Amino acid sequence: MAKTRSEPRKLSTPTPFEQARDELFSHILRCGVLEATPEHQKEWFDDTMLYLADRYVELDEQQIAELRVLGERYCRPVVGRNATVAANV
Repeated sequence: MAKTRSEPRKLSTPTPFEQARDELFSHILRCGVLEATPEHQKEWFDDTMLYLADRYVELDEQQIAELRVLGERYCRPVVGRNATVAANV
């Protein structure tokens, strides 16, 4: 049987960086960036980073750059399991 908590859980409000990150990932999924060519992805990220910098004025240039890196990594294809992996036996 589970214990009951004496005090309720405290909700933490997300930081502006966390909000911007979540919004970026949501835009990536909605806008079809995953299927776009690398040139179109670069153009899309250029425009979207300007938008996020205007929307989240609390973020500095380093945080905006970090968001871009996270977004670009999110768009990279996953390495398939059929890739050859060398193992020491």
